[in-house]
Amino acid sequence: MSEFSFDALRRFPDVEAENLFAVDASDRLILDEADAALEQTAGDPGRVVVIGDNYGALTLASAAVLGLHGIRVHQDALSSELALAANAKRASEIDLTGRYRILPLGRELLEGATVVLLQLPRSLAALDDIARTIAAYADPAVVVYAGGRVKHMTPAMNEVLSASFTEVTATLARQKSRVLVARGARPEVGAPLHHREFHDDLGLWVCASGGAFAGTKIDIGTRLLLDHLPEMRPDARTAVDLGCGTGVLAAALAQARPALSVIATDQSAAAVASAQETMAANGLADRVEVVRADALSGFDDDSAELVVLNPPFHIGSTVHAGIALKLFEAAGRVLAPGGELWTVFNSHLSYRAALHRAVGETRQADRNAKFTVMVSTKR
Repeated sequence: MSEFSFDALRRFPDVEAENLFAVDASDRLILDEADAALEQTAGDPGRVVVIGDNYGALTLASAAVLGLHGIRVHQDALSSELALAANAKRASEIDLTGRYRILPLGRELLEGATVVLLQLPRSLAALDDIARTIAAYADPAVVVYAGGRVKHMTPAMNEVLSASFTEVTATLARQKSRVLVARGARPEVGAPLHHREFHDDLGLWVCASGGAFAGTKIDIGTRLLLDHLPEMRPDARTAVDLGCGTGVLAAALAQARPALSVIATDQSAAAVASAQETMAANGLADRVEVVRADALSGFDDDSAELVVLNPPFHIGSTVHAGIALKLFEAAGRVLAPGGELWTVFNSHLSYRAALHRAVGETRQADRNAKFTVMVSTKR
């Protein structure tokens, strides 16, 4: 088998910092717990599915050390897909790119799978979507090895898995990590549910899959930003909802300003699917383009006159400003001279100087006890 180095894995193009890592103890524990089951699939390509592999540790170690082929992979974040591709060429003595293929969460990903390696998501709703999909489409004998850091795991995760599987057990903890092993798929559970909610105050349907931030609700930061729609570059012809989530800001902009060309973009596959459903539910599918992109990758410089942004304040389970700074820089690149970035964030965060550096002159447009709205004008 090929040599494989966990130490060679990088997070790039995701944010890299001294306290952010491309692999952790839960990756190693999942692989160790699933080792015997993985070895049994070695002569039967296509039986192994990997879900939520942050930067490729699970996929690439399985391919290199056990010689597996035909591994099917689903990663919600586009940056994770790109990191996996880069690491496939870096972490082994041979190029592992051809050993796996990326697929959306659904039948093609899971059909016939007997082993699933899963990095547990933060959201119980996302976990429910994943568990339902596995139970609905995988081989009835499928075994799921779902791991995570103990500090981020809760008994509710066992309950969610138990709704889709008849047997859920927990391994012993090691290096502050643990694996939940699920067997006995419940065929009656069915595929993931689609959620939608009508918000009378906005006149909008909001649609969401389990993996979408805030679900069908509208978080209070977004609500504060919505109050300022009429002030946002009134003469703008092009607008981008960056990190669009379920697409609330994009939909509201399109409804309020029919002449505005709007693009909603997010790197999350769950968010993009949710935003597409939100646009369709509101009759805006032909007015708002929804694009999956990592921090406006693929967008032309100086191509938008308005960008709206409600940035995340965490990367995975780690509170970190890096992702917000990355998005500010992306907005600064894509905005045309004189264009505006409207952003909302927790008031305790000191983003004003970063916005000034990344975009241009920045002023406070609103502030309450919890959130601040800033508007930055491209130099």
